[in-house]
Amino acid sequence: MIEELIIRTLCDTLPSSADGVFLFGQTADNQEAVFEMAKELVEQKLTDKVMFLGTKPMSGYPGFENWKRALKGAGLKETAITAIPPVPSDTDLLHTRIEAESVVSFAKAEGYRKLIVVASPFQQTRAFMAAVTATQKLYPQLQLYSLAGKAMSWSEEVKHSQGKVQGTRAGLIAGEMERIKKYHAKGDLASVAEVLEYLNKRDRGEL
Repeated sequence: MIEELIIRTLCDTLPSSADGVFLFGQTADNQEAVFEMAKELVEQKLTDKVMFLGTKPMSGYPGFENWKRALKGAGLKETAITAIPPVPSDTDLLHTRIEAESVVSFAKAEGYRKLIVVASPFQQTRAFMAAVTATQKLYPQLQLYSLAGKAMSWSEEVKHSQGKVQGTRAGLIAGEMERIKKYHAKGDLASVAEVLEYLNKRDRGEL
């Protein structure tokens, strides 16, 4: 069952347009993976809004201002860039659940209906599961779509997971699968079956 979810999150169908694309925080080593996909979505006019957490640098994430500067340098207009307030607002650390609940809360407040979520390819399945988990909890009508970031060298040594984990991108995959099991067992992540059912309902137009 996990195999089906991995393939579907890496090869999801996208809508003709979306209210925005949310970039899950990456370390500087991996940020280009999500930057490239954000630029492509805007250039292809699938969305006009690129969103990521509006925080200072923390937990391995270079911070909103650094990412905004990098994306503007890559040709993205400042008007396309949106800061997502973190939930809770006084957090002094970031992790995938905080990011997911923050963007879903923002989407609900803004009345968004369709969002594309992007993370590095090795993280994409867990990141999408976190987004679905937050959606089921906070805003069940939201339609989420999965788009993996641009593939980068799988053999390159990089930092990941709040900047504390280091290894090749290929080597980080096993850790992501372990986190899926661990966080589901803790009750922080929906099950694989629940996320697949969410995707099926979305595709049947039942959300």
